[in-house]
Amino acid sequence: MAPPLSSWPWASLGQYKYMLFGPLVWKVVQEWREQGGGLPLGSWWLHLLVLFAVRGLTYQFWFTYGNMLFFTRRRRVVADGVDFRQIDAEWDWDNFLVLQTLIGAAVVNSPLLPGLRQLCLWDPRGWAVALLLHVGFSEPVFYLAHRALHRAPLFARYHAAHHSSGVTQPLTAGYGTPLESLLLTLAMGAPIAGAFLMGAGSIGLVYAHAFVFDYLRAMGYSNVEIVSPRVFDAFPPLRYILYTPSYLSLHHREKRGNFCLFMPALDALGGTLDSRSWALQRAAYGGGEGGGALGTPEFVFLAHVVDIMSSMHVPFVLRSLSSIPFANHFILLPFWPVAFGFMLLMWCCSKTFVVSFYYLRGHLHQTWSVPRYGFQYFLPAAKKGINHQIELAILRADRMGVKVLSLAALNKNEALNGGGTLFVNKHPDLRVRVVHGNTLTAAVILNEIPSNVKEVFLTGATSKLGRAIALYLCRKKIRVLMFTMSSERFLKIQREAPPEFQQYLVQVTKYQAAQNCKTWIVGKWLSPREQRWAPSGTHFHQFVVPPIIGFRRDCTYGKLAAMRLPKDVRGLSSCEYTMERGVVHACHAGGVVHFLEGWDHHEVGAIDVDRIDVVWKAALKHGLAPV
Repeated sequence: MAPPLSSWPWASLGQYKYMLFGPLVWKVVQEWREQGGGLPLGSWWLHLLVLFAVRGLTYQFWFTYGNMLFFTRRRRVVADGVDFRQIDAEWDWDNFLVLQTLIGAAVVNSPLLPGLRQLCLWDPRGWAVALLLHVGFSEPVFYLAHRALHRAPLFARYHAAHHSSGVTQPLTAGYGTPLESLLLTLAMGAPIAGAFLMGAGSIGLVYAHAFVFDYLRAMGYSNVEIVSPRVFDAFPPLRYILYTPSYLSLHHREKRGNFCLFMPALDALGGTLDSRSWALQRAAYGGGEGGGALGTPEFVFLAHVVDIMSSMHVPFVLRSLSSIPFANHFILLPFWPVAFGFMLLMWCCSKTFVVSFYYLRGHLHQTWSVPRYGFQYFLPAAKKGINHQIELAILRADRMGVKVLSLAALNKNEALNGGGTLFVNKHPDLRVRVVHGNTLTAAVILNEIPSNVKEVFLTGATSKLGRAIALYLCRKKIRVLMFTMSSERFLKIQREAPPEFQQYLVQVTKYQAAQNCKTWIVGKWLSPREQRWAPSGTHFHQFVVPPIIGFRRDCTYGKLAAMRLPKDVRGLSSCEYTMERGVVHACHAGGVVHFLEGWDHHEVGAIDVDRIDVVWKAALKHGLAPV
């Protein structure tokens, strides 16, 4: 049997827990009607709902800032990344906000604080009372309660789950049991309640106190230092008045000191102040030894934005959504105008930036993004600018000492830069190896095809991938119906095949030619009308971006070529576009294999068909697995 106050009573409701606010919403509606349709600004019920939203946004904004690696990667306290286990554990991080809102509603509806009946916008006396009560009551009570929670058996029953999060994040601040949240509510609410009991409370005090309290909590858990050590050097007493993310991080990791709420003076008086706190703060802020600044990556995957909706599927926007495969969630629609504005801003003045990272066998891997969207790659006027962005990213990686840089999807478009050959030819002395990853992409597609297949229908047949797939399959004596209108391109590819296998390559110019073929390999977009020519039971393998829409219910559709990263990957916290957790596109995986193997050649331009099996076996050897 679980200890009392160790689990949330609404846990079974999931996302429907917000229905608990139904009575508050109804109260607001009633008051709105009573006022003849005017906004009930004097309604505590309305203020409680607004406070819930504002407080949630405070933690969200701090989370967003802390995970904008292009701003904060040099001032991180802990270099490790958050993993999916921590994200799932902290999924309902806002339970404490729900609890405090419901407690607030109960207080408002009771005669305990008569001062609540008469709303005052501003009363400076209340601010003084709240400050005194915070220093004299909230800080000591929280400190003593926190120390008690670190003793057996309370720690195992109530506090261990909170410390199970490996890396602090602003959302980690809310991850805890009801008992912990009640203690936090007491520490936060006492100054406000005291001010109202003394007749000095005001609505301004409630908002300001809640905001400052949450702001400091979110800052402490942010894992990013923002206050310069020079400030503490200039005013040493400040070290005992205001904690830092480094200060809290030491407590969270080692659990044996730094128990205060916001004021380290309590730890100093209680003999629990960790003497390393200031040195760690200095190292983290300066990005020096001992801090958690992200070092130089050894592998970089150079991605790009697909569209405006998917631009919000990044780790620093909504963690819950980025931790699952991308889909057009309705919750993102209100943010579309903001995302559109950022697209224009990035088009005008942005450069390649760091999006995410993970560790594989002790090596730092990062994903960078070119600040361009999918549609821009098809604008003739944008070609030069996009290539310039990619070139700058490659040169930056070369200066940093990156060993392998892999190009994503449109960044290696043949018409754009010849699959990366443009940059390798222009900069022959590059130390970083540029990889398009298409060799492994071809290998993944080819290994999806059942061994008993004797005939396939191939669209996009004369593309880089289409050519490699056709040449590989014909060597296996599999008949390839190559859909192309260009006889010249077809004959060029056919002549590349050994003479004894050229007969297996057949040019077709109509989809009707494949009406008896149940294996379609799609490298060019297919409309519903074109898909109708496939016989019932057809499986569509595909390497077209974006993937085709599955209109046929009597057929099956494969996803884009992808591989699952090895099991020993660490700090992976987001899904790559529509991929499942831990799965990356084959071109990303191809770069990883290139790095792990230590190959010193560039993989650009045409695919070397002879290396398809070599790359596939290397991927399996290093623990990458087909999906």
